[in-house]
Amino acid sequence: MISSFVSKADPAVKLFKKLRNALEEYLDKEQIERIYQAYLLARGAHEGQMRKSGEEYITHPVAVAEILAHMRLDPESIMAALMHDVIEDTGVDKKTLAEKFGDSVAELVDGVSKLTQIKFESRAEAQAENFRKMVLAMVRDIRVILIKLADRLHNMQTLESLPQEKRSRIALETLEIYAPIANRLGMHSFRVEFEDLGFAALHPMRYRILQEAVAKARGNRKEIVKVIESALQACLKQKNVPVATVYGREKHLYSIYKKMRNKKLSFNEIMDIYAFRIIVDDLDSCYRILGVVHNLYKPVPERFKDYIAIPKTNGYQSLHTTLFGPYGVPIEIQIRSKEMDRMAENGIASHWLYKSGETADNEAQMRAREWLKGLLEMQQSTGSSLEFIENVKIDLFPDEVYVFTPNGDIVKLPSGATAVDFAYAVHSDIGNSCIATKINRRLAPLSSTLINGQTVEIITAAGARPNSAWLNFVVTGKARSNIRHFLKGQQRAESIALGKRLLEKALDGMGQPWQILPQDNIEAVLRESNYKNEDELFENIGLGNQVPLVVARRLAVVAEPEREAQASGPVLDTDVPPLSIKGSEGMVVNFASCCRPIPGDPIVGLLSSGRGLIVHNEQCRKVLGYTQQAGQFVNVCWEDEVEGEFEADIRVFAENRRGVLAMLAHAISDADSNIVDIAVEERDGRYSQVSMTLAVRNRVHLARVMRRLRSVSAVNKIKRQ
Repeated sequence: MISSFVSKADPAVKLFKKLRNALEEYLDKEQIERIYQAYLLARGAHEGQMRKSGEEYITHPVAVAEILAHMRLDPESIMAALMHDVIEDTGVDKKTLAEKFGDSVAELVDGVSKLTQIKFESRAEAQAENFRKMVLAMVRDIRVILIKLADRLHNMQTLESLPQEKRSRIALETLEIYAPIANRLGMHSFRVEFEDLGFAALHPMRYRILQEAVAKARGNRKEIVKVIESALQACLKQKNVPVATVYGREKHLYSIYKKMRNKKLSFNEIMDIYAFRIIVDDLDSCYRILGVVHNLYKPVPERFKDYIAIPKTNGYQSLHTTLFGPYGVPIEIQIRSKEMDRMAENGIASHWLYKSGETADNEAQMRAREWLKGLLEMQQSTGSSLEFIENVKIDLFPDEVYVFTPNGDIVKLPSGATAVDFAYAVHSDIGNSCIATKINRRLAPLSSTLINGQTVEIITAAGARPNSAWLNFVVTGKARSNIRHFLKGQQRAESIALGKRLLEKALDGMGQPWQILPQDNIEAVLRESNYKNEDELFENIGLGNQVPLVVARRLAVVAEPEREAQASGPVLDTDVPPLSIKGSEGMVVNFASCCRPIPGDPIVGLLSSGRGLIVHNEQCRKVLGYTQQAGQFVNVCWEDEVEGEFEADIRVFAENRRGVLAMLAHAISDADSNIVDIAVEERDGRYSQVSMTLAVRNRVHLARVMRRLRSVSAVNKIKRQ
């Protein structure tokens, strides 16, 4: 017992007393004693540290532990909560915690601790990397997120002592990340408190005005709420349906604020809706009561949702229906069992059972693990922590649609999800190889937005691959991260191939083929540049981060004095054989939009850092603005057989006649070309200037299009831009 170690008058015991009272409701004395030892270690470690409010720092971890104790979490979680800041803020390390309290507690504390030993370039990067670390710890032990949520909740409850700028930043982070996570884990009570506290800190004026308006409206609503409540109870009693509770339910302030802002509704429009919750003993009674209330008041069509048969992703179960109530007022009713109500409030933390130190899973915990598994896959396919956290934010949207596979399985997706999101939700390989979709057995675009109840079938092909245009319409984090991961891999492969071609051309021009270079020279250059292997060298050349001629000279290490003198002079590649451009090199060879070169034009290549090779027309103003000493020029030429279409800009001066655009379009179509973009500008009362971007194969094709346009009687002049 604690009293056997220290006097009850000890201030340490006094601070621990409230927590002990909560623990005694479900833990035995030995377990409480172990928790007390963790408290003593935390108190000693934080000795002398104060919070911004002026309180001793130890009051914070004790408050966090109290929150978890009321959720009846296991002893290890309570111990970790008491010590959750010792690794981050004191001299106590993970090894010490493992020796005193076991590896499990040490891992929990480490999972919640921030990365303080690493210097980050920005606060956003630090936040993102700490979040990634927490997610990985959550995958190993789901209790990490419960401790972190309790930690954040107490910080939000004591936010008033911080300066406004810091309050706003923490509140925004809570609303964007922690409230959605609590919602995703089914922890409704946490989410509501996060949202209201965050709203109050981020928009104090709006919060106060809305709070006063709700308090005023509540007084006016009391009478009608009592009338509806009495009518519901009387009807249920008459039908002999056993009901535990019927009560009017109030929307929390942030929910009202979001509805007003997102749906452009006035406060009165939202407060005109009366919400009630009916709690029953078992599942069967839920459906019986649904029939009773639909007989009492007429249901609003298409406003019924059965979350019992198809639970939300976070495990939430309930029947939702909207009715036309007395005086024509709309009534929202939620019907659920006691068990469902407990799950709705606490989600993953509901019925946290522990036996011999082990936690037993419930459905919410299993769903949470599935979600965390998806997060793990997502973080493995994202390049940076900032990208990962953005994908997670996207994935935390609460609204959902439910669609079916051809076999009848239900797939849950965020509102606004497309067929591509569905493909990636089924499996990453299906998403990567999808080429078309059938929605309700009819072919539809991959960008089609899905709605509830549709049957979606994905058509795949072996050689198919993701398209960068998909990023414009996918909404799930999994789809976005997989597409980006694939495109990055594709860009890397193309960069390596281009970089190798550029370097080999430069070496050939010096009479030093890559194949005969001494291996020592290659290794020396790799060491100098901090590259792990040759592929990294090729990739950086292909991306324009290294000049191929400079690298070639470093590799060749020519000893002749005259060649050494040349090497110290301007970096020119006029002696290097030109690199052939075939138009299908991929993402690392781009055609400049300023001059739009097409096959047949004299061209020059410019290396652009991070983008690769940009091909310009030789007479382009941007090219003439560079000096060849910059080392960015690459000698390039068109291959003899170039396939595909290229964009070219032309300007047509035509008379202002009715139907002139139709005549121009007809002429272009006759010449087997297509209009990509068009703009019309009136020059004077008689003539207009029509600027067009056309898709052509080469200069010969463009000349044929221009000849056809000149044959149009309304055309006065035509020239290429």
